[in-house]
Amino acid sequence: MLENPAKTINHLNFKDITVQYEGRKATKKMANKIQIKSYCDSHKQVWDDFILNSGNSSFFHLTGWKDVIERTFGHKSHYITALSENQVKGVLPLFEIKNRLFGHALVSVPFVVYGGICAADKDTESELLESASTLGRLMGVDYVELRNEFNGFSVNFDSKKWLTKNLYATFQREIYPDVESNFNAIPRKQRRMIKQGSKAGLISKIGGREYLNDFYRVYAINKKNLGTPVFPIKYFENIMKIFPQTFILLVWKDNVMVAAVMTFIFKDRLMPYFSGALKEYFRYAANDFMYWELMRYGCEKGYKVFDFGRSKKGTGSYDFKKHWGFEPKDLPYAYYLVAMKDMPNISPVNPKYSAMINIWKKLPLCVANWLGPKIVRNIP
Repeated sequence: MLENPAKTINHLNFKDITVQYEGRKATKKMANKIQIKSYCDSHKQVWDDFILNSGNSSFFHLTGWKDVIERTFGHKSHYITALSENQVKGVLPLFEIKNRLFGHALVSVPFVVYGGICAADKDTESELLESASTLGRLMGVDYVELRNEFNGFSVNFDSKKWLTKNLYATFQREIYPDVESNFNAIPRKQRRMIKQGSKAGLISKIGGREYLNDFYRVYAINKKNLGTPVFPIKYFENIMKIFPQTFILLVWKDNVMVAAVMTFIFKDRLMPYFSGALKEYFRYAANDFMYWELMRYGCEKGYKVFDFGRSKKGTGSYDFKKHWGFEPKDLPYAYYLVAMKDMPNISPVNPKYSAMINIWKKLPLCVANWLGPKIVRNIP
């Protein structure tokens, strides 16, 4: 069933579950003949087929993220599959992250915005939720974090253990079938900014891995200016290798690359995800121009949803997306506290990190790019 990096945890039959971890046992009756099993490579195709056909799934539930995170950061995965009559009924991707500074956690999914349980029905969701809390207890983690995008089937969380907080919101909107309707749906002020960028001579290009170094240069500068450690370029190399449909939109002015955004594709959804722009080109509305060019591209290619991703409430990116006419939707992240007494708060908006952020902004770029990847691998 549930697998630990160093210990073997036995598979369960349809009637009873027996979990072994460090000599301890826990037995539980299964509801509705749902069988919980740990992931193995033979599950890959059926797992991904389930995700692609589910209405409660996200891009980050795909098994390719298991490869991306393991290859880039070396974190151990604990993927759980729920079966009924040999059919996949639900999945839960989990990763174990352990370090002295930020603690010991099981997270679904670290380094990305969505994750959690993807299930076909409430009973399966409940079993996977129980499996996550059981695994967390047996492994002795500080907490389990599920980065749910959807409310699912409204599982009732135990108020003493499973907790939620509304730190983040996501911004999503329909992409209309014609370019003019999409442009007119943008508030007037932002339309004026887009036109300003066009008049300034900004142009966009679409490309793939050949533009990765150009993208990374601008992205890394942007992250340092925000006071945030940068991901290693290996992370982006692995993403683009494992998900070849991922592309980069770049904005140029006078033969200088001034902004770029790495964009994911999932079903009919366009997902601008990692981005950056040079401060000295903000006066040309490079960001507004960039996202409009991406929306226009999505319209012309027939995508149906523009997923602007998550932002922390009270931040500039949150306000930027609202000014674009997107309505925020709370993300129902859930936390199961094991060793911890209070919910974790490792967000940059936490006042305890303000001094470190200010120091980081002042580092030379070469130092930030060298040190950042060593730190960020431990920040889920």
